[in-house]
Amino acid sequence: MARVVALVPDLLFGSRVQSMLLAAGHEVELVGDRERVHGALLGGGGAPAAVLVVDLTNEDLDGAALVEALSGAGELDDTRTLGFYAHVDISVRERAERAGLDMVVPRSRMAREGAELVARLLDR
Repeated sequence: MARVVALVPDLLFGSRVQSMLLAAGHEVELVGDRERVHGALLGGGGAPAAVLVVDLTNEDLDGAALVEALSGAGELDDTRTLGFYAHVDISVRERAERAGLDMVVPRSRMAREGAELVARLLDR
């Protein structure tokens, strides 16, 4: 279906996200740090990723700032963005929305509906 890059440093949750998206027929590249995102988005010279999933729960990552920087550099022109946050951290959600992420959902929703959320972004 689509190429998805998932920036999820938490290996356990990252594997869960990867598995659900693979089961939905997507090609998934799981990356654990922001330094590998650029290369993963470009896909080794192939088609750019259709969706970038970003873990907003990791304080060391600052996913909102990363998406904002990538967007500003034109690296997300053909890529939709989906971020997930801890449901109690409303300020993270608001910051991600201001940074321009296409969809921002609680982590629990990502765990339940990740494949459906990606499908919804692809239909936009």
